[in-house]
Amino acid sequence: MTDAAEVAAVGTSGGEIHHTHRDVNRGWLRPAVFGAMDGVVSNGALVAGVAGAHTSVHTVILSGFAGLLAGSFSMAVGEWTSVQSQTQLVQAEIAKERAEIERSPRAEEAELAAMFRHRGLSRELATRVARELSEDADDVWRVHVREELGVDPDEQPSPYLAGGLSFITFALGAFVPLLPYLLGAHTLIWSLVLGAIALLAMGAAVARFTGRSGWTGAVRHLVLGGIAVAVVYGVGAAIGTGVSS
Repeated sequence: MTDAAEVAAVGTSGGEIHHTHRDVNRGWLRPAVFGAMDGVVSNGALVAGVAGAHTSVHTVILSGFAGLLAGSFSMAVGEWTSVQSQTQLVQAEIAKERAEIERSPRAEEAELAAMFRHRGLSRELATRVARELSEDADDVWRVHVREELGVDPDEQPSPYLAGGLSFITFALGAFVPLLPYLLGAHTLIWSLVLGAIALLAMGAAVARFTGRSGWTGAVRHLVLGGIAVAVVYGVGAAIGTGVSS
């Protein structure tokens, strides 16, 4: 069901209750959040590690841009491949189910009735519902797919949407720790401050969107990202000290 889809239900008082649901089937939220979070954290950690090694600002900027490009393409290809593979698997199972319905329609009807009985319907009602649904040969396979596989064949995530969102959001997130250096900063502190602000904002936004505490989401993102950046900075500092000595 999309954002604009409206559900009308009759309440106990006889009045209608109208509400809307957000799109939870297209698979856009996970790659968007993952891309942005990964961009800020991974490139922030890369910049921190290079800066911790006491390299020049030019080297930090160059490393940051390399991380931005490499990470964006990697995220896009990885998301596209994973979602495409999942979609192909679902399509293969749908084809198998449709073939079974064509080969043994009565057996599949009995199987559907058994699933309805398992959901709590009486034997008589389950049998009648399964029989009526099975009369529409062009649509009954959708019912089987929803009941047996737990997926909606008409609401599969798009690999192109997932890949494109991952590329864009990662690039935007990865640009955050670079921005202070591009504006003339010569120390890491401004990248850390801006990255922390970005993590807090993303955590709060995602939490509010999913109906959770904004403070909890913000702090969680900041702590997880901060740990990653601190570890890589420590490694970079140790390596830089070892090389300089």
